[in-house]
Amino acid sequence: MSDQEQADAAEAEEAETEAETDAETEDTGLADGDFVRVAYTIRTADDDRVIDTTDEAVAEEAEIDTDEHEFEPRTIAIGAGHVFPAVDEAFVGAEVGDEGVVDVPAEDAFGAYDPDEVETVKADKIPEDSRYPGAQVQIDGQQGYLETIIGGRARVDFNHPLAGEDLEYEYEILAEIDDREEQAAGMLGMYLQDAPEVRIETVTEEEETVTEDDDGEEVVETEAVTKDVLYVTATQAMQMNQQWMFQKQQIAQDLMSRLDLDRVVVEEVIEGGGMGGLGGMMGGMGGAGAGDIEEALEDVDVDADEIVDELDDELDEE
Repeated sequence: MSDQEQADAAEAEEAETEAETDAETEDTGLADGDFVRVAYTIRTADDDRVIDTTDEAVAEEAEIDTDEHEFEPRTIAIGAGHVFPAVDEAFVGAEVGDEGVVDVPAEDAFGAYDPDEVETVKADKIPEDSRYPGAQVQIDGQQGYLETIIGGRARVDFNHPLAGEDLEYEYEILAEIDDREEQAAGMLGMYLQDAPEVRIETVTEEEETVTEDDDGEEVVETEAVTKDVLYVTATQAMQMNQQWMFQKQQIAQDLMSRLDLDRVVVEEVIEGGGMGGLGGMMGGMGGAGAGDIEEALEDVDVDADEIVDELDDELDEE
């Protein structure tokens, strides 16, 4: 074998080895579609300001109100748009226990700052109790922040409050989540900031299919099929959550797509206690007929005819 042939053979063997190594690398680590539990803190790159965190101690140090938030790691699906694109890329191929910091440019975070999104509007479009600098306002379906208000004019910035800000995403991958119920609860917790109770059940249903026989006649056949159904217990907080109120269809579709579900059922739970007998008080006088009233009077041992006679006597005296 000539020197050139030996060199070519060595080069081919090296290329094959590299390909095998790349294949092994691709087969290891996390991939798109995997669910992971992540602890993170997001800061602005310029002034190190904390804008979101799963660490209560970090939130308290940053003087973030901790009363109405639950600070705990979040469950996300890699590649599902649950985190910034640069963070998704960092997670692919990573392993449980990995930690690091991802630089997220403004364009991939909340967008570049657009001066044209700052507009002057009539002050009467803003409620009186919101006419102060920094107030969050909604005008013609757009949400913005009031910069200044002078006389009958107000300048409103419709940019996202973090537009133009480069961010730093500090993370630690705590665990990979394989249980579908835990995955569902985690996704709902990410959307709603509070994870409701969930369960997944496999139910059997009968479905009808219409076919044609050899003579062209329609034939209806019944087949038993199994479906995976996610049941979500709707808490009062969940029902009042604006994201759920306006995006429940999209959230349900995301759950079904990511978790290979056939249906999402939301169960409303009404607890006992409270103002019992309200229907009797409100409906007994307002919607009941004369027969109902007489029956009620009989129940308390009162003669309805006697009451009517007394009322007639009083009217005659007047």
